[in-house]
Amino acid sequence: MPFVLSLRGCRLRYADSGGDGVPVVFSHGAGADHVMFGAQREYLRARGCRVVTWDMRGHGLSRPAGVPFTAEQAIADLCALIEHLALDRPVLVGQSLGGNLSQAVVRRRPDLARALIVIDATRNTAPLSWKERLLVKAAAPMLSTIPAKRLPRLMAEASAITPDAQADARRAFGQLSKEEFVQVWRATVEFLSPDPGYRTPVPLCLIRGEQDRTGNIASAMPSWAEAEGIEEVVIPDAGHIANQDNPQAVNEAIDAFLRVIPASKQARR
Repeated sequence: MPFVLSLRGCRLRYADSGGDGVPVVFSHGAGADHVMFGAQREYLRARGCRVVTWDMRGHGLSRPAGVPFTAEQAIADLCALIEHLALDRPVLVGQSLGGNLSQAVVRRRPDLARALIVIDATRNTAPLSWKERLLVKAAAPMLSTIPAKRLPRLMAEASAITPDAQADARRAFGQLSKEEFVQVWRATVEFLSPDPGYRTPVPLCLIRGEQDRTGNIASAMPSWAEAEGIEEVVIPDAGHIANQDNPQAVNEAIDAFLRVIPASKQARR
């Protein structure tokens, strides 16, 4: 990743394939990095898209974080990257935390994106049951009790089902200390802001691994799709990191969506 954008004490590393095709910006999950989108990057670049991947602060090559990782800082970083590259209303693609982040950017700045693709992430604005609220509050304290040496393996096995995807997840998770990972998880929770009446103002694609058992995604994403009046794409032979467990199926889903989004760059009304 040869390019650097310096923001608030962090040298954010990113890669940009360039060109004048439809810009697509990929944002990774908590504890992961740009490597997780290798298959999507090559696939879409070969189809003429301008593909941008990046490492959020404190992740991958964007270390040290400079300032604590928060939802607000992540939103500011992604908006700054888009503006730095002068991207013309890119398609935002986010996996897990990256999906929560991309949702938040579209909600705050609907003028900034032409479409949104969410992979294995819950809906930021969904109403939460008392059980879900309890689990959200308990997650960070529970993570804090796991020995640091065991955390990368446990998180990898919970996230992916194929050996290659699990191996890369262990590599990525191993780059963060337990304290850093817990801080990132707390920031993920910050994105949740129930607003049942909210509808995504740009074309939306929802992708979920058939075997994703993370949080409430297996139940929340179908409900989200129904509320938005769209069909979710369920990826077979895939867990929480569907784009690495079954990259071909995810690539085809993204390609199919990009082919039908309106040619106009105006937000959906």
